[in-house]
Amino acid sequence: MRPAAYWLPPVVWMAVILFFSFDTGSAEQTGPFLLPLLRWLLPWATPAQLGAIHGLLRKGGHLTEYAILVALWFRAFAGGRWLGGRAAAWGAFAMALAWACLDELLQSLQASRTGSAMDVAIDGAGAVAALAAVRLGWRATVELGMAVLLWIAAVGGAAVLAVNALTGVASGMLWLTAPAAALGLIARRLLRR
Repeated sequence: MRPAAYWLPPVVWMAVILFFSFDTGSAEQTGPFLLPLLRWLLPWATPAQLGAIHGLLRKGGHLTEYAILVALWFRAFAGGRWLGGRAAAWGAFAMALAWACLDELLQSLQASRTGSAMDVAIDGAGAVAALAAVRLGWRATVELGMAVLLWIAAVGGAAVLAVNALTGVASGMLWLTAPAAALGLIARRLLRR
């Protein structure tokens, strides 16, 4: 395979991340698109809850974009046989973390954005998660991811149900989804025996 096939994808992805470092990726730009969608999906949610979910989605974007970046760099380093597995993982992590620092530095120079060390940490967590997925393999990663998501849905859903009950806020479909996640955890445990 030609070297460009390995090196071009991570460089293009870095350009995409750079594009969103400017005003195009600010909360003011993503809000008009995401908030109406969230309002449609969660009609019972308060504006404060929608704002919190919007923020979580934005942080999830950080996690995802750097998981993709480290996976692309790992492929570039290891796939072209330039580095062994461990060196390729460290090189990919270093590239992703350096780009995360540069990304936040550029955001701190924008009037509509702010640079954040916490965002660099989230970016690094996404990179580590992708490298763990490479190490564990696809099947084990999907199994682990499913378990984590079910636990988050069950425990987080129960916590939100409790808070909503205490504050008098309607929980809508959450009364179905949180118990469904708990049943999913029980079913997984029973099927694994």
